[in-house]
This record gives sequence, structure tokens and C-alpha cells, in this order.
Amino acid sequence: MSKPSNCITVAEARQLQDNWKATRAVDIEAAMGSADTREFLFSVAELQQFLDYIKAGTGLGPQPGVRIYFAAYDNPTNDKATVFLAPTLGITAGSPNNYNLEPLNKSITGFPPTNY
Repeated sequence: MSKPSNCITVAEARQLQDNWKATRAVDIEAAMGSADTREFLFSVAELQQFLDYIKAGTGLGPQPGVRIYFAAYDNPTNDKATVFLAPTLGITAGSPNNYNLEPLNKSITGFPPTNY
């Protein structure tokens, strides 16, 4: 299998994360009074299961996509960041979310965060 065309180099990935830490992590830490999670781990198996769930739940409709949302917990035991992956009904910026399928969450998060 060939590498996807939208992959970036390791150096580009490191620069992107460095940019995020320099321009956003500082403000988030100041607002929260502590560092926040900034990396999330899903196994390949659970991602594949989610993709299969989307494909099966979309049927013969438009080509489905996955939109990734930043989110945050707000409860007595966890106030850290998270992400969830939401199925979409298409692969353009304006494609609507597919609210007939449930989003994926419950990743493993690193705390303190692991730098790329």
C-alpha cells in the first residue's frame, strides 16, 4: 500500500505541534491554572471498527467522512481536553454531520502530554 498523498513529514508535524504549544497551550494553561491534555491515542483496531461502523451506517448514500472536534470534560474528576470523531455525510467542508451515527470518544490521553 502506498503512502497517502496528504501525509506530512515528521519535521512538519513537530513544527505544527511547536506552533500550537507556543500560541495556544500557554493561554490554556493560564486560564485553567494547570497544563491540559493535547494528544489523544486510538488503537488502529478501534479506528478501523469506527470506520466500518460509518461505512455500514451510511449505506449507499454519499461518501462519508470523519470530522474531528476539540472538546473538554467538565466534571469533578476530569476537566481536561478531549476530541471526538463525528461521522459526516460527505467529504467537503460544508458536509453535514451524520447524526444517525454516534461519534467516537474515549481515547487514551497522555498526562502530562507526550511531545511529538
